[in-house]
Amino acid sequence: MKTLGYYNGKYDEIENMVIPMNDRVHWYGDGVYDAGPCHNYHIFAIDEHIDRFFNSAALMDIKMPVTKGELKDLLTELVKKVDTGDLFVYYQVTRGGYTNRLHSFDESIPANLWVTLTHAEIGDGKTPIKCITEPDTRFYHCNVKTLNLMPSVIAAQHAKRAGAQETILYRKNMGNRVTECAHSNCHIILDGKLYTAPTDELILPGIARAHLIRMAKKLGYAVSETPYDLDTLRGADEILVTSSSKLCMHVNELDEKPVGGKNQAMVEDLRSHLIDEFFEATE
Repeated sequence: MKTLGYYNGKYDEIENMVIPMNDRVHWYGDGVYDAGPCHNYHIFAIDEHIDRFFNSAALMDIKMPVTKGELKDLLTELVKKVDTGDLFVYYQVTRGGYTNRLHSFDESIPANLWVTLTHAEIGDGKTPIKCITEPDTRFYHCNVKTLNLMPSVIAAQHAKRAGAQETILYRKNMGNRVTECAHSNCHIILDGKLYTAPTDELILPGIARAHLIRMAKKLGYAVSETPYDLDTLRGADEILVTSSSKLCMHVNELDEKPVGGKNQAMVEDLRSHLIDEFFEATE
């Protein structure tokens, strides 16, 4: 199979899959998701992603239809059915119980499980990226990977229009505190130290973020999980962007002005070790 779509036990090429119109996702975006890369048919950091997935579901009172072990086994089996072992593995649950737009729900009904597998290769992070900034107007459940992604979709589109690859968000009502990106986490390097926003309700606790922090500490760099503002971002020695499919990217342009370039040795040290970790874990 070139791609694979899965829904409640049925699977086929994605283009052949059909989802019931009264799945609650269509009415409310009522669900949560997670995703990560797969290389050589090995899903990277699968246990960490599944833990976060189940945590998101629990925070939204969604009854999971499988255990963590059952989901891990299912994903491991599904990737073997695709022609390539380099994949983007996406999975979500939507709240169980079909509805005619009834907002309330039956908490006892298990969720609907979706999986999609598409060809993708991990980015090496060598090429710098451009970013823009804009106010973070999203809801205060950014720590949950909910399916309600319209604010992130719009922010990502603004970046595309500007010829940039990502939008870095900040909270105007919190002293221009930098939170994260439209679909990534954001970090800075300043005076040889890695700074990253704390994992409160304003950011998603990224898996790649956790690996970056662990790697920085392993390599002997100081790490500070503290808030920083827009001016600090712009004046940082380096700006890093991390996600599950792009483990460590560095920014060379922000709002059409050059940034970074003051500690490329530390950037390359982190980037190369994270890429090595990925390939070692998926061989």
